[in-house]
Amino acid sequence: MGALLISGGRVVDPASGTDAVADIVVQDGRIAAIGTNLGEAERVIDASGLVVAPGFIDLHAHGQSIPADRMQAFDGITTTLDLEAGVLPVGSWYRRQAEQGRILNYGAATNWAFARIGAMVGTNEESSLEAFGRAMRDKRWMDNIATDAEQAGIIDRLAQGLNEGGIGIGILNAYAPGAGVQELIEVCKLAAARNVPTFTHVAYMAKIDPQSAAEAYIRLIGYAAATGAHMHICHFNSSSKTDIARCYELVRNAQLKGLNITVEAYPYGTGSTVLAAAFFSDPNFEDRNGLGYDSVQRVTDGHRFRDRAELLSAQAEDPSQLVL
Repeated sequence: MGALLISGGRVVDPASGTDAVADIVVQDGRIAAIGTNLGEAERVIDASGLVVAPGFIDLHAHGQSIPADRMQAFDGITTTLDLEAGVLPVGSWYRRQAEQGRILNYGAATNWAFARIGAMVGTNEESSLEAFGRAMRDKRWMDNIATDAEQAGIIDRLAQGLNEGGIGIGILNAYAPGAGVQELIEVCKLAAARNVPTFTHVAYMAKIDPQSAAEAYIRLIGYAAATGAHMHICHFNSSSKTDIARCYELVRNAQLKGLNITVEAYPYGTGSTVLAAAFFSDPNFEDRNGLGYDSVQRVTDGHRFRDRAELLSAQAEDPSQLVL
């Protein structure tokens, strides 16, 4: 394979602190040199006015498929990971991705919500959006504190997922807000013992107490302090809703005290989830979120809901419908 010269781009490398206009020589799929006047090459790409950077890693990519890989590649992403939700079982998921012949590097966490579904409801479907919606017809795993036996089953399933290559534990706490603190402590202790992060969609997202976003972050900060687990907060912007200034101060202070808490945010103003998500059916949804039901839009036909009754009816009909 001949050498490739990428010339005149702004070379940005966070690992080394490099940020300068330079040329890059790529030989046999690896960077051979960075600098100026690097000689001739069989192929030249003029990168003038462009940024040349390592491939981006997307920590929160639910689109784990070849078509999604192609879209991600246009954004410069070379590694696409589903860490917020994750998958279960993990081993069979990795085998299927390999059989598909995925284009980008891929990976996933082990899925706490599906560990709960399996341990508390006895449904051991492979994780998918459709299976998630179906599981929401039996709300025990969403609303109930786990018994000691159920808790042991949850931890066993998560540990097996880690054994099979799960990159940490994805904790969809908002979809099972009834889960107890004692259970989450055990989940975090498992993560700390295995030296893997947790990736949490926090339990509550309202701007008012009780069960406010601030309360959810205080819990997460407590888990980090008490167990030593690395607590990563998913989509911090949308989880904090309209109370982001207060939530930012809480999390930033915890970080400054040395707690292993990290955050992510996306740059757009709309989130997406399944219609059966517990927070939609909260009788005080509008007051707690500062949003009307007309803010919830069904993906298939663009319909915006008029009120809670209409949304509950749609939930009962097809809980796995995607909404914005």
